[in-house]
Amino acid sequence: MVHGLRKAGSDQPETNERRPGFGLFTLAMVAVFIGLGIWQLQRRLEKHALIAALNERVAGEPVPLPPASEWNALAPAKDEFRRVRFAAALDPAARASVYTSGSALRDDISGPGTWEFWPATLSDGHVVAVNMGFVPDAANDHSAGAGFMTKSGITLPSQVTGYMRFPESAGLLTPSANLEKKLWFTRDHLAMAQALDWGDGGKKVAPFYIDLEQPVSSSVIPKPGLLHVHLKDDHLQYAITWFALAGAIAVAFFVSWRGRRNRQE
Repeated sequence: MVHGLRKAGSDQPETNERRPGFGLFTLAMVAVFIGLGIWQLQRRLEKHALIAALNERVAGEPVPLPPASEWNALAPAKDEFRRVRFAAALDPAARASVYTSGSALRDDISGPGTWEFWPATLSDGHVVAVNMGFVPDAANDHSAGAGFMTKSGITLPSQVTGYMRFPESAGLLTPSANLEKKLWFTRDHLAMAQALDWGDGGKKVAPFYIDLEQPVSSSVIPKPGLLHVHLKDDHLQYAITWFALAGAIAVAFFVSWRGRRNRQE
């Protein structure tokens, strides 16, 4: 009788150990981690294709600036970093500044400063914002009447060569613009245009701006330059991490399963 009770009592933990819930959970976690690893490998292929496309645009010959009638069809996915060339009358007196802590696209820039944006009026009267280049903090004067920018030595109108860029969106922690100093903290030229009336008189402001490559001012401030695409590419490391987690979970489950088998024997 006692033997029967012991046998009946010993059946309960054995039954619990054979429940499939833990095994199914482990299988699901392994599948999820493997899926995430494969997704990262796919992202890596897409990132490499994007880098190749952007490098091709950056290195390509400048093309004429698209007319205003085509501006609404332009998009970052197919037009970001495209080199263009056009004639325009630059207006340094209507400049705006954008604070930056550095640049991931300019190898010749280190440390904080500002990007200096000037409106440029095309022959048809429409306006394109031009990022004239970088001014280091040591050379900056953010007062409303700063005059060093008006002595750039650039002939007006100018033949402008540069890279087509699209505006950034402000983050939740991005400071608001200081309109008195004409200082922004994100490269949103459309906000600058609205605040500084670049489109007064019915002028159309382009939905993109231009990072200047040429001409270079005699003062070299602001400093334009060549862009180099450096996109973060950690997808292989992430994929290895996900695959390693999947393997670790599978090994842990196997060790646990073998331990239960040995106890039962």
